[in-house]
Amino acid sequence: MKLLPVVTVLAALAVVPARAQTTPASVPLAAFFDNASFSDPRISPDGRQVAIKVAGKTGRVRLAVVDSATRKTRVVAAFDDADVSRYHWINDQRLAFNVADLGVPRGDTRWGPGLWAVNADGSGLRQLVRRDSNINDGIGKLENRLLPWNTFMYGGIGNLDSDDILVTQYEYAGTGWMNQIALLRLNSVTGKYKVYGHPADTMDWVVDRQGNPRIAVAYRDNRQIIYHRDNEQQPWAQLASFALYPNSKDNFDPEAFGPDGTLFVRTGLQGAAALYTYDIANRKLSDKPAISTPGYDFQGELVYDKDKVQGYTYEVDAKGTWWVDAHMKAVQQAVDALLPATNNMLSTPLRPAVPYVVVVSSSDLQPPVYRLYNTETRSLSMLGASHPAIAPELMSNKAMVRYKARDGLEIPAYLTTPKASSGKQLPMVVLVHGGPWVRGVHWDWDAEVQFLASRGYAVLEPEFRGSTGYGYALFHAGWQQWGLKMQNDVADGARWAIAQGIADGKRICIAGASYGGYATLMGLVNDPDLYQCGVAWAGVTDLNILKNGHWSSESTWSTGGAFDKFGFPVLIGADAAQLAATSPLQQAARIRQPLLLAHGGADTTVPIVHGTAFKDAVSKNNPAVEWVFYADEGHGWYLPQNRVDFWSRVEKFLDQHIGRQVQ
Repeated sequence: MKLLPVVTVLAALAVVPARAQTTPASVPLAAFFDNASFSDPRISPDGRQVAIKVAGKTGRVRLAVVDSATRKTRVVAAFDDADVSRYHWINDQRLAFNVADLGVPRGDTRWGPGLWAVNADGSGLRQLVRRDSNINDGIGKLENRLLPWNTFMYGGIGNLDSDDILVTQYEYAGTGWMNQIALLRLNSVTGKYKVYGHPADTMDWVVDRQGNPRIAVAYRDNRQIIYHRDNEQQPWAQLASFALYPNSKDNFDPEAFGPDGTLFVRTGLQGAAALYTYDIANRKLSDKPAISTPGYDFQGELVYDKDKVQGYTYEVDAKGTWWVDAHMKAVQQAVDALLPATNNMLSTPLRPAVPYVVVVSSSDLQPPVYRLYNTETRSLSMLGASHPAIAPELMSNKAMVRYKARDGLEIPAYLTTPKASSGKQLPMVVLVHGGPWVRGVHWDWDAEVQFLASRGYAVLEPEFRGSTGYGYALFHAGWQQWGLKMQNDVADGARWAIAQGIADGKRICIAGASYGGYATLMGLVNDPDLYQCGVAWAGVTDLNILKNGHWSSESTWSTGGAFDKFGFPVLIGADAAQLAATSPLQQAARIRQPLLLAHGGADTTVPIVHGTAFKDAVSKNNPAVEWVFYADEGHGWYLPQNRVDFWSRVEKFLDQHIGRQVQ
C-alpha cells in the first residue's frame, strides 16, 4: 500500500455545483450514482480546524484538514490504492483513520480497514493495525508490532489531552461468527496498548466522556445483560438483564454518558422510544424523558461540550436539533435565516477556543453541502458539496403522507412526484425498503428516488408495519407478517395513490432490495392485478433458506445463534406451511409479470442461491424475466459503474412496461 506525498493546498477545496442542466430528465444518470466528492466534515475539539474527506483527481478519497480562520487546506493522508474511510479527532492536533477501496467490489475485498494516525499538519503518520491476516513478522520490539486485522476503530472519544484512542477487537467463535468484542486503549504515537477486562459475551461498550469504559453489554442465549463499573479497579456488576425475543417490557439500551457522568438510556417498548437519564445507584429511570418525539421513536444523539449537554439531534418527518443551550439555539436560528431552503445540522467543538461550527445543509432536493459558520461575525464560508453535479432546482419534492391499511392501521409513507408533471395519473414505482426492522425512508436527497422522479415516475415509499421509528405498535404489528399484512400495507399504499388520482392504476411497478426484493416478488404473487412489473435486487426468495443457512451449516444471520433460535420464530414465524406460502420461491409459477431480477455473487447477507434458485424457477413459466448478475458485488452495488449499469437497465425496463412506451 503506497502513501502519496502530503500536499499543501492554498485555496479551499470547495466545488461550485454545476448548473448546466435545464430539465430533470437532462441530468445524466451517472450524476445520481457517483461517489461523493466531499463528505463527513468533523471539527477539531478546539474548533480551530476541520477535517473532511475529499476525492482527488484520480477519484481516491483523501483526508484533508482546513484551518477554520484562514481556510488554508492541507491533504494529510492519501493513498494510491485505497480510500480514507472512517476517521475521528484524537485530540486538537491528531487524527485516527482507516481505509477502504472504493474501486473494488465487495467480493474482491481481501483486506481489513487497518488503522493509522496522523497529525493535522501531515506529520507523525503511523500505521497501528494490519490490513491483512498475516502474522506479524517479529522484527523489532514487541511494542512496534501492528495489531491484527480484526482490530477496529471505536467511535467513543478518549482523553482529549492524550494521544490514546479506543479500539475494539472482534473475537470469533469456531463457526466463524463473532463471539464477543474486546476493548483496548491504544497509544497512537507509540503503538502501545492495554486490553480492558470484560464480562463473557460482551458485544457492546459505552464509555464516559473521559474515555473510561463504564458499561458493557453482553448477549447470552436469549438475554441482554448490562454490566456497570465506575472505574477499572472495580469488578463488573450486573446492572440489568432483559429477554431479547420478545423484548421485556422494562428493557432499555444504554446510549451515552453526559459530561457530568449522567447515563442516558433509550426505552419505550409500549410506545414511542424516548431518551431518559438513568440513576445507576438506585437502578431507576428518570420520571420524565430528557427528550421524546411523540409519534416517532427517538433516534438521535447528545450534542455536548466539555461541561454540559447542549442539545439533542432527532428525527421525526425530518431531522433536526433541539437545543437546550440558549446560545446554540440562537446560532441555529441565525443559520436557518441564512439558509432557509435546507435542513441545517450544526456540529460543535467539544471544547471551543474559537467561534466556529460546521453546518451540514441538505433537503429532499439538496445533497449535503458543508460550510463553516462564524458565530461572532455571523458569516458562512463553503467547505464543499457532496454531489456538485446535482442541481436542487431540478429535483423533485418528497413529502410524508399517511394512509390507512385495510385493517385500519395508519401507515406513514413518503411520496415523491416528478417536478415536471401535473402530479396526477402518473406512472408510479412503489419502492419498498430493506430491513425490514428499520426506519427505511428519510426526508433526505435519495439518488434512486430522485433518478426515478427525473425520468417521470412518482415514487411511493411505504413504512409498512414491522418498520421501526414510528413507535412500538407499528413495529409489533409486523411480527410474523412477512408476505401477509406487511405485504398488504404496501399494496394498500399503491391503491391509496390510485384513489387520490396520483397514480395511473394501469402503470404501477413494485421494486426494492433485500427485504424490499422479497416484498417485490410477493407483491407480484399476491396482487397481480395491481403491479404491471417488478424490479428485485439482492432479494430474499425463500424463508427456509433464510432460516436454515445456505452453502454451509452456518447461519445466514450475522448475529449468530440468538436470532436463529429465538428471534426468527418471533419476528418471522415457525409454521412450516406459512413459511412455504410466503416464500416467493415456492410461489414462483404464479408470477407472470415482467421482472428485472439482480443479485451479487459475493452477497453474504442474502446469498446468491436466493437469486439463482428463483431465477430458474420463475423462468419456467415466465419468458419476461431479465437476469442481471454482478459476480463480485455483495449485498447491493458498491461500485459506481455497477450502479450506473443497473439503473440504466431499470430505466429501460420501466420505460418499456409502465413508461413512455405504454402511454
